[in-house]
Amino acid sequence: MKPIPQADHFPLIQRLTQACGGSYRPEQRRRYFITGPQWAAAYEGQAVFHAPTRPPIGFEDVIRRFAEIGIGYWCTHDTDVIPYDALFQDRQWEITGKIKESLDANGLKCSMVTTETFHHPVFAAGPAAEAPAIREYAKRRLANTVEIGHTLGAQFAVYWPGTLGYQVQGAVEETQTLQWYAEGLNHACETDIAVAARHNRPTLKHCLEAKPFEPAAEILLPTSDAMLAFISSGLLKHPDMVGLNPEYLHELMWGAAPRAALARALVCGKLFHFDINDGYRLKHDVDIGIGLINPLDWLCVLVLLRSHGYAGPFNLDYKPPRTTSQEGVFAVSFPTAVDRFITLWEMAGEVISDSVIKDATEALKAGGEPEDPSSAQSVFEAQRELLTLHELIAHRLFQILIGQHRGRTFSI
Repeated sequence: MKPIPQADHFPLIQRLTQACGGSYRPEQRRRYFITGPQWAAAYEGQAVFHAPTRPPIGFEDVIRRFAEIGIGYWCTHDTDVIPYDALFQDRQWEITGKIKESLDANGLKCSMVTTETFHHPVFAAGPAAEAPAIREYAKRRLANTVEIGHTLGAQFAVYWPGTLGYQVQGAVEETQTLQWYAEGLNHACETDIAVAARHNRPTLKHCLEAKPFEPAAEILLPTSDAMLAFISSGLLKHPDMVGLNPEYLHELMWGAAPRAALARALVCGKLFHFDINDGYRLKHDVDIGIGLINPLDWLCVLVLLRSHGYAGPFNLDYKPPRTTSQEGVFAVSFPTAVDRFITLWEMAGEVISDSVIKDATEALKAGGEPEDPSSAQSVFEAQRELLTLHELIAHRLFQILIGQHRGRTFSI
């Protein structure tokens, strides 16, 4: 084969992308509460052992490209867009003003803001370190981000305490660290109440995001369940303002079932926000685009959320692969991630209304009538055949996933 001239690379990708089909128009994509993070689009391909593969890109270009794709919402960490030396300065508000102008010009809204309390060396011992000056600085940052959020019209604030822990044994006293962390959240919520009143807006929804592995060796709030317990611990002054932002992969990483974690959050009324991506169990946080690894599981997740009326954001918290070019990030990676989500979401609607699944589910709920309700064997015998429907339901889900329920077959 002859080498492909560089000028022909992107036309080839465009042709093959169009040949894939199955894409949605930008106006169709905007019907869904899909949010695009600045950090995902601006990810340069760097990692612990890897150099960047893409050049930097600013928020103006990211917002413009999101608008072209049909992603209607944008979100960011504070220092994704505001340099450290501009924080708390007039320059911060100049940048915020430019972001607002860019959002308005492209018809996007800011959905969420989050404070980076993990990258800078000031947080080497975490956002709730022993040193009072570090904790006070963290509080200032949280309060500042709340102000930025209201200025940009955000609805949510997310917190990722991935460094709330320790690398070596005995370094921290865990209960004290949790109390200090609660003080930071309390300060953020109390600031929010005051700022929201000043802006004549509702308060933000404050969302905790769990991550079981990395960067600390031992993490104090590693799972969504741990965070539910923390919210109800009595340490928070405004627990009604605080909920969860589960991330699909963060729940999967430690061997859990994301659907079960989401169900527990729903039962507690604490599922505020949801980061969507994909990956592998018991692995590094690879942040692959939704549906590329576990499409059947994702279908089941969305069936759960549709069944319970979840109306919050679906945040595309993933990393476009290091092999994808800068142009490919916006021409291939983000559009296809959005389209897979939409397809799976609409498939979930089909599952909910499917007569086979509905009849099987209702039959299982009705159960069989035993001849002797006091006999375990009699009770079992009355259900014996009905329990086969569990496997039938799983098969039907697979059929819906691949389109077999619509008559798709393979000739052999």
